[in-house]
Amino acid sequence: MKRAVQFVWMKWERVFEWTTHMRSVYSGEFGICKMFVTKYHGKRLECEDGTSICSGDWVGELHLDNQKVLLMLQSNDANRVALTIARMARISMQQICAEIKSNPKLSQVKALQGITLLHRGIIHGLGFEKHELEAGKFRKFTTSYLRLLIKVFQPGAKERIDQHAEKLVPLRLVLTRSMLIKRFSPKEYST
Repeated sequence: MKRAVQFVWMKWERVFEWTTHMRSVYSGEFGICKMFVTKYHGKRLECEDGTSICSGDWVGELHLDNQKVLLMLQSNDANRVALTIARMARISMQQICAEIKSNPKLSQVKALQGITLLHRGIIHGLGFEKHELEAGKFRKFTTSYLRLLIKVFQPGAKERIDQHAEKLVPLRLVLTRSMLIKRFSPKEYST
């Protein structure tokens, strides 16, 4: 039953990915991450480095490759998978940084953003800053969707999720272009 539910979910993910691809001006796969360049919609975001992101600005929407995550979860425990994803995400950020610096199509991208419930390692480990989602239908839908995603991927986690639901609130994580380049550009060494 668990595998059947996961199979159906991954079919839904492909439809979701296709619709995201259709509304983006650029898409690319970078290891464990997929990036879709779209226009930002929402309240103005003031970032720690002084960057302002306004409705209509171009951003790189980040999505984990859930097919890869699911395959890892089928043969490893969740804690080990979380550590592996964190290492893979660092490599993905280096690849995205190189693409943003070299691809003229991405010259207008002001920041990377992702929405997630599981944000602790991403904030501290990768340098993303957190911004709360505006209250409303989008936040309610996103909260329900992401909680359901965790339950599908880890059916044994259902009770823990239900017990700690108030702590599982999605956040918008943002990494500005300048901070991406500062943190993930290859270090130049002179000889």
